[in-house]
Amino acid sequence: MTTVAPGTHAAGQVTHKPRFTNLLKAEWTKIRSVRSTLWTLIIFIGVSIGLTALLTWLVVKNLSVGQHGSGATGLINDPVNFILGTGFGLGQLAICVLGVLVITSEYSSGTIRASVLSVPKRIPILVAKAVVFAALVFVIAEAVSFCDFFLGAAIAHTRDLASANPVFNAVLAHNPQIRNGRITVSLSQPNVTRAVIGSGLYLTVLSLFALAIGSLIRHTAGAIATVIGLVLVIFPLTNLLPSNWGAHTHAYMPTVAGVLITNDKTTSGQLLSAWQGFDVFCGWSALLLIIGGYLFYRRDA
Repeated sequence: MTTVAPGTHAAGQVTHKPRFTNLLKAEWTKIRSVRSTLWTLIIFIGVSIGLTALLTWLVVKNLSVGQHGSGATGLINDPVNFILGTGFGLGQLAICVLGVLVITSEYSSGTIRASVLSVPKRIPILVAKAVVFAALVFVIAEAVSFCDFFLGAAIAHTRDLASANPVFNAVLAHNPQIRNGRITVSLSQPNVTRAVIGSGLYLTVLSLFALAIGSLIRHTAGAIATVIGLVLVIFPLTNLLPSNWGAHTHAYMPTVAGVLITNDKTTSGQLLSAWQGFDVFCGWSALLLIIGGYLFYRRDA
């Protein structure tokens, strides 16, 4: 009777523990091979760039003929926030959905069992998935962010607003981002570069936030509903809480704090700086990922 040396198969083949680089390659293969990844990213790019161009053009066109409303006021008072916010407001929903699908699609298809069998410790699987997914979203989100900014800035600069809007003349005259009646924004202006880069960073952390929720719930529909409900309903509604503790509660909500890094100007009553808010968002996402990793380790696949 022959004995098999540790770390070898009976046929004499040596087994190795999977390296982290191999896990990264495996997760990249899984992410890019799923159709939902491609289509969700296409939706994100199309919605973000399309809405930025469309809404900026409509507001500028209305302003040029003397019509104005809340959108016009936002574009004039804070053009960078308007340009970056119009597309990302809805585009972020695609990132939320994709973040959930990256993890829950493996549970629905059963492929998570194969991953667990190949890496019994499990935690490296979630870490590799988070690293690959965050890198993917970061590259695409930054590209879309700069595209939104340059496209929106170009559209906003096309028309002379002063001659058609006497109501806004006093505002236009004292706004450094409006020159000769035209909205002029550039990366060289204070905090603008940080806001553009910060938009990509915000979406990257948002993708990890959604991934963490997906790892906790493990059910696609429930996780998507939870993430969107938190981002669009629960977190914003905390602004209605009374007194000083309500204001602080609202300020420290994940996306409420994180979105501050996408603004080039400080709003009245803002309790956190841009980078402080981003740190809070990162902290929330890291905490949820740690909890998700613990449950991933403890629960059956």
